[in-house]
Amino acid sequence: MNILLLIIVGFIIGTVVITLGGGGAAFYLGILTTVFGLGPASAAATSLVTSFPSLLIGSYSYFRLHKIKLRIAWRMIIFAVPAVVVGSLISPYIPVKIYLYIIGGILAILGLQTLFSRQKDHQNPNKWLAPVYGVISGLMVGVGGLSGGGPVVAGLLVMGSDMVTAAATSSLVLVVMTATGLIFHLSAGNVNWSVGLGLMFGAILGSFLAPVLLGKLDPQKFTKYVKPILGVLLVVMGVFTALK
Repeated sequence: MNILLLIIVGFIIGTVVITLGGGGAAFYLGILTTVFGLGPASAAATSLVTSFPSLLIGSYSYFRLHKIKLRIAWRMIIFAVPAVVVGSLISPYIPVKIYLYIIGGILAILGLQTLFSRQKDHQNPNKWLAPVYGVISGLMVGVGGLSGGGPVVAGLLVMGSDMVTAAATSSLVLVVMTATGLIFHLSAGNVNWSVGLGLMFGAILGSFLAPVLLGKLDPQKFTKYVKPILGVLLVVMGVFTALK
């Protein structure tokens, strides 16, 4: 396995997904299964291992920049972690096709909601939105080894956060969820370390770069241009997942 290729791929994905507020597990899953030929179980476990260190570094960097909305983050985490546990326990019993339909539908709906939600400063957002998006994200982590970043970022945008704040806040939520998911996926011994370590190193390098880039951008302008891209990306991922 070409270690340089792994590092480059990890760096690119790590930079992009942390900038957009996702853990990147969905991107890693696609690359691990299509490019490197890993099976579903091995790809799920390896993607979580690969994304966790970069998430941890990115979250700490955002925290130092005071970009994280801690109250909303912990409200999501409280509901997301039990969902990760439940998802991990029931995942062996869910037919693959049904799982793909469910996840694909969720991603597509979130994408449409992100596309058509208006950017505004919510002083008192619906207190139940954070738990709902937290549960959806937790199930995606527990069942499929996905990062769950899509629902978290989409929820934060719908609740009125700008893209920079959404990316920062989601990084903390994903750190806790990914750590919880790792406990279950590592116990199965499905991690492909020969592939995962190279991707992990590249992603760690990217995680140092992303918060620095976001710290230099105008939040409103960044949200204006990136929000539609994220919405379309979620819809496309949802359709491809459902039809896989």
